[in-house]
Amino acid sequence: MTKADLVIIGGAIMGSCLAYFLKKDLGFTGSVVVVEKDPTYAFSSTTLSAASIRQQFSTPENILLSQFGLKFIKQLKERFGPEADIGFHEGGYLLLASEAGVPILEGNHKTQIEMGADVALLSPDDLKSKYPWLNTDDLAAGSLGVTGEGWFDAHMLLDLVRKGAIAAGATYIKDEVVGIEKEGNKVTAVKLASGDTIACGAAANCAGPNAGRIAAMLNIPLPIEARKRTIFVIDCKTPHPGMPLLVDPSGLYIRPEGDYFISGIGPGADRDLAVALDDVDPHYDLFEEVIWPTLYERMPGFDAIKMVNAWAGHYEYCTLDQNAVIGAHPEISNFYIAAGFSGHGLQHAPGVGLAVGELFLHGEYRSLDPSIFGYERVANNKPVKELNVI
Repeated sequence: MTKADLVIIGGAIMGSCLAYFLKKDLGFTGSVVVVEKDPTYAFSSTTLSAASIRQQFSTPENILLSQFGLKFIKQLKERFGPEADIGFHEGGYLLLASEAGVPILEGNHKTQIEMGADVALLSPDDLKSKYPWLNTDDLAAGSLGVTGEGWFDAHMLLDLVRKGAIAAGATYIKDEVVGIEKEGNKVTAVKLASGDTIACGAAANCAGPNAGRIAAMLNIPLPIEARKRTIFVIDCKTPHPGMPLLVDPSGLYIRPEGDYFISGIGPGADRDLAVALDDVDPHYDLFEEVIWPTLYERMPGFDAIKMVNAWAGHYEYCTLDQNAVIGAHPEISNFYIAAGFSGHGLQHAPGVGLAVGELFLHGEYRSLDPSIFGYERVANNKPVKELNVI
């Protein structure tokens, strides 16, 4: 039987950030084993995401996590060497609102400014002046991340962090957790599909859309499920200079991606249901029925476009409040959870990795405090609703 001080279940960006910060920044000298069933990450939520970072959240703690993530991105060369580059494009987010959405936009803006975010509220005239290609007829306001927001390459970020964790002493194994053993109120071992068992001092559930199934091995209810999101790659020859990541009032988003654009929208309430983890078939019908007409209405220059590619990935969707569950379980105190980010896990992984590492090592949060996202709110059915989920 193998032994480890900490077993991290899931080796994508969340598990890798936990391993990296624990071993590198916090100097943990014990053994850390990361169990990842697919080291190619071909179907990982991390690598199939739209890979972006923003400070435009409604929850202060989410803003703090994004600010830490931004700092981490800007320190990559210092941490990983002069060749470290994830293609970060600080192009900003532009969230558009109709008259009905203005109170929420203004309330969120107030919170964001109080937290030090560089965000500007724009009138329809401001929007038309700055983005002449934008149809503002039905808009009442927009919120623009002037600095500190943008997009990057998720594969490159994961590769840097994973290699950094290994270099600092973490061990990665290709396997799948199929059971968790405990004695009293402590996890004692994880069982693997290969037949091996790893005795452990603690375990961390960083299994993304699979986190609910992992928690169920300990009879812990965890309201996290896989929700499918399709991303479309679009060719449009009409110039749209200075385009940020634009979020339409309908929920559709679009941003530049090299010579193309990528865009997506939720599939609608009737189809936005839990799916199997192997269900990665794109919702192709969304392009013709929703994406194209919405884009054309908002930006008439998208009258002649072509879909050149599409893929689907999974949100690790927290059905309670679309916020993550972070921290130690209140009863099984050596079982940690960092999952359920509902689409914003990639940008928050560095901050969460550090915070959960501190909690494991010191028994308390020190640098960042995400305790508002603790499991207790799940147990007590007290949601912390994030209003800016994209």
